[in-house]
Amino acid sequence: MLKRSLFLSCVLAGAVMTSPTHDCFAAENPFVGAWALTIPGGHAGWLGVTEKAGGLQASMLWGWGSVEPVFSAKLAEGKLVLERKHNLELKEGGKTIKTNYIETITATVAGDRIELVSRTPRLRGGGEDVAAFSGRRQPPLPPAPDLSKVKFGAPVRLFNGQDLSGWRLTDPGAVNGWRAVDGVLVNDPVQEEGKPHKNYGNLRTEKEFEDFNLQLEVRLPEKGNSGIYLRGIYEIQVADSFGKPASAHGMGAIYSRVAPTANPSKAPGEWQTLDITLVDRHVTVLLNGQKILDNVVLEGCTGGALWSDVTRPGPLYLQGDHTRVEYRNMVLRPRVQ
Repeated sequence: MLKRSLFLSCVLAGAVMTSPTHDCFAAENPFVGAWALTIPGGHAGWLGVTEKAGGLQASMLWGWGSVEPVFSAKLAEGKLVLERKHNLELKEGGKTIKTNYIETITATVAGDRIELVSRTPRLRGGGEDVAAFSGRRQPPLPPAPDLSKVKFGAPVRLFNGQDLSGWRLTDPGAVNGWRAVDGVLVNDPVQEEGKPHKNYGNLRTEKEFEDFNLQLEVRLPEKGNSGIYLRGIYEIQVADSFGKPASAHGMGAIYSRVAPTANPSKAPGEWQTLDITLVDRHVTVLLNGQKILDNVVLEGCTGGALWSDVTRPGPLYLQGDHTRVEYRNMVLRPRVQ
């Protein structure tokens, strides 16, 4: 087992990060660090805990959406106690009532494993819902790779331009909006007026990969939204961001984690190029030929990840449950050295 001090890589809670935090915290606090979670329902989650000014700060990813700071974090009787504040709207008597509640999560640690219990008050009928889940401490981040010394192998053409051979839905029960049209991989999640909402699926490669360089072209309509998941867990945001400031939710971002340094997005309806290099849990992204992420750290999974384990290989998967999107000329070169 690696020494505990190696595991105490620190996560800046409640903020988007563009580089790892290098401060190390006292080994007597076993909760400090980054944790890959499997939340209730079997979905991927993440917890980052830091020590600051004698107190604790924490951020969580809960299945989908963004990495967000928790309402409070503290130690009590040797346990980590987190509070997540939820806001929602209730319909009562034809009126909409805004309310909020606090979910309390209590955690214990044994070695590199964390056990958590969530307690959520029932808003109607009293009592509470209790759910247990668990996770593992993420291994320490490797140093930033020298990409000039990394070698990639023969190109793998991911899409043959004719059909969906080599691809399948991440959820076999979802509606498939993907098809091949004139050499282009098209997703068209059409909803029919007056009919039940259709849950369209995300598309993944049958093959799984570790480190690689990926080049592709993508085209979006106005307000289009998709995403490219590396290893099935890290989302490179694909969205119509033309004319907008660069952000952690915009084109080319590590979704909700790292904002690009610039936004050279083209207008809706134009083909755009992405060049993505993933090596040693660091990623570099060129959008339309301009470098917008330079060897930045991947602290953990992003919303919608297939799992939270940062050590395993995984597929490339394309988000298809939002809007129309088109991809073509998708070529991946696996790392060989």
